[in-house]
Amino acid sequence: MTQVTKRALEESLKHLLLKKPLTKITIKDIAEDCGINRMTFYYHFKDIYDLVEWSCVEDAQKALGNNRHYDSWETGLLDIFKAVRENKPFIMNVYHSVSREQIERYLYQLTYQLMIDVVEEKAIGLMVNNKQKEFIADFYKYALVGLMLDWIKNDMKEKPEDIVERLAILVHGNIVSALNHYHQKNN
Repeated sequence: MTQVTKRALEESLKHLLLKKPLTKITIKDIAEDCGINRMTFYYHFKDIYDLVEWSCVEDAQKALGNNRHYDSWETGLLDIFKAVRENKPFIMNVYHSVSREQIERYLYQLTYQLMIDVVEEKAIGLMVNNKQKEFIADFYKYALVGLMLDWIKNDMKEKPEDIVERLAILVHGNIVSALNHYHQKNN
């Protein structure tokens, strides 16, 4: 039941964001739109920004699905871009209503998980320590987030397929190459 209520709150927030900016929406507005009382909202979220963050993470995780492997990370990233575009009114409103730091923190969390899963998969059988794997994942995390933030800032005009295709050219083989370099260094 908790997930159903959270989803209903998310839908109410997205519905309200089509009418007014995030900074003008109150918990009372969300509760009324959802048909619940305010205390029910607070049972699930500490504030509106907590709901926004939960909504973003849930949408992105759903978009990413099982595409967290070396052979499918491009599909996962493309699905994230598409999910962001499908929720453009929500994303643009959030982008203009919260600090860049909050958006970065959310995107870093999401893209790091994607990249560390890919790095861990390719590091099997290699003598590469966690710090080295984390460094590789962080490097790509910062690149991915920078690209996505620029894309959002530019009103999502560029086709996500073009961005992911150019990025794939840069990434293809480089994760494996970096892991092999660290492996040789550690031997």
